[in-house]
Order: sequence, then C-alpha cells, then structure tokens
Amino acid sequence: MRTSKGVSLTYGLLETLGQSIVSGFYDGKGFPTEAELCTQFSASRTVAREAVKMLTAKGLLSARPRQGTKVEPVGKWNLLDPDVTRWLMERPFSNKIYREFSEVRLAIEPTAAYLAARRGDAADIRRIRDGLDGMNTHAADPEQSLTADIEFHVAILRASGNPFFWQLRELINTALRLSISITNRISGHTASVPAHEDVLIAIEKGDADGAQAAMRAILLESLALIEIYDPTTAAE
Repeated sequence: MRTSKGVSLTYGLLETLGQSIVSGFYDGKGFPTEAELCTQFSASRTVAREAVKMLTAKGLLSARPRQGTKVEPVGKWNLLDPDVTRWLMERPFSNKIYREFSEVRLAIEPTAAYLAARRGDAADIRRIRDGLDGMNTHAADPEQSLTADIEFHVAILRASGNPFFWQLRELINTALRLSISITNRISGHTASVPAHEDVLIAIEKGDADGAQAAMRAILLESLALIEIYDPTTAAE
C-alpha cells in the first residue's frame, strides 16, 4: 500500500485503489467488497469505507443498494480533481492524455496571461518575476527549475484576478508538474527562459494581446513536442 510521506492509511488506500481504477486494473471484473478490501490490504473497515467514500466523491465508484460498488466509466470521473488528474498522468505514457491536458492549458493560460496584463498589480508581477528568476537561477537543476516554472504559471493564474482560474490552480499545478517534466525530457532541456520572459515583459507593459500570444506560443510548442514523441523509440 502506498503510504509515503506520512500520509494516513486511508489516503494510502485511496492512492492504491485510485491508481488501480484509472489504470484499468478492475476493467472486466467486479470491484472488491468492503470485507475483501480489508483482507487484501490489511485495513480496518473504517479505512476501507472512507477510501471508497472518497473515490465515490471523485466519481470513480458508485454504490447502490443490492448492487454493490462498481467502477464508473471515465465520462463520470471528476477529471478536474487533482488526484484524478495525477492518476491519469501517472499511467504509462500516452500522447492522448498529455495532449488533452495541454489543450486544457491552451484554453486557460493564454487568457489568464491576457487578464494578468490588464489587471495584475505590483505584487502579482513580483510573484511572476520570482518564478522567472527561479527558472533562470536553477536552470542547471531540472527539479528546482520545474518548481520555479510551475510557480511562474500559477502566479499568472493568480494575477488574472479571475477567481475561477485561481480555483483551478491545484489542477494546473498537477498537470504542469507532470506535463512539463515530460516535455523537458522530450526536448532535452528545461523550459525556455526567454520565451517565459516574453510573457512577463508583455504583462509588465500591460500588453494583453502580447502576453496572450507569448503564452500561447509556449503551449503550442509543448503540444507539438507531445504530438511527435514516441516513448518506444526514445532514448532511455
């Protein structure tokens, strides 16, 4: 059972079952009963019941009287839930899922950059600048550079002034961490600091159209990389 970083037993079981459902482990077979879960994972009934309840809230499971618990089709999953997002992207690489997440980013982030240029205040711009500075400072460290890259993009969501965009920060954070790590591996280098600086400069100038175009260019490049990537022929 996955219980790293001190997470609770319930969350450990949630992780294990969520990953198994999303990977298709239960396709064509019945989902375990509460008693079977307790036996299989050495879990208490309270832990098993709570994990199933959480998966049901995420749309992955449903429970009906006299029908038991069953796995729901993908169309009923809460795809905006950060855990579901991560489980989907932790499956063996699929161009399709990464393309779909890049398309979501393409629909959101250029508009967020546009609004940031119109609405962002000095504190907002400083947070975006901090993310860019981190990318530049840690260019030789992929993990720290990735963290700074994410901070840059999330700061722009905040600077948009749109509370709906800000509510999506956990989803975008998760999608960014996984998709950027893939595109960095494909391209063989971390994200382009000059391309991100183009976004910041446009925001600082209040050039909404320029900020939107610069962000769109970053995402279109990522989408193009994902489209052509073939993990079966890529170098280890």
